[in-house]
Amino acid sequence: MSKMYFRYGAVSSAKTLNLLAVAHQYERQGKRVVVMKPATDTRYGPRDVVSQAGLERVADLIVADDARLDPAAFDGAACILVDEAQFLSPTVVDQLRELTRTIDVPVIAYGLRTDFHSRLFDGSRRLLEVADSIEEVKTTCAFCNRKAVFNLKLVDGRGTDEGPSVELGGYELYRGVCYAHYRERLG
Repeated sequence: MSKMYFRYGAVSSAKTLNLLAVAHQYERQGKRVVVMKPATDTRYGPRDVVSQAGLERVADLIVADDARLDPAAFDGAACILVDEAQFLSPTVVDQLRELTRTIDVPVIAYGLRTDFHSRLFDGSRRLLEVADSIEEVKTTCAFCNRKAVFNLKLVDGRGTDEGPSVELGGYELYRGVCYAHYRERLG
């Protein structure tokens, strides 16, 4: 039986860049990968998977919260790669988990662990509960050299903990920070 992996990190920790590199390696070996992302993530377009380093590709599959994954969509796949996995519904995570058993294909999901309120996303919570392997994609704080473990939301250059948990934005809206700078910037 194949495994499910959850690779999480703070904002700007190169999660999508890592996903694109893994997809590239599989494809260089002549293997089929299925790159998927939640329908919620429309920052760069409804189908685009884009790293902050500028690499991109079109997702093979876009999934809504209530999606029913058809195993036939993964025929011949050597691996399933998921971008922005924190936005998956627990039901979709469970279906991906089941695909590792029924069609024996590994699933590697990349995403944030927590929102800018420091609360687990539903998709991340479920991945933490059911993944075989949980790996942190590390980066440093945007303001010092300590490890970034929190996601700081900025409005007019100031940290805030107000607003909905899901508010799409990139580096212009969020920074990966250490705990000291998270608390300091929130005031």
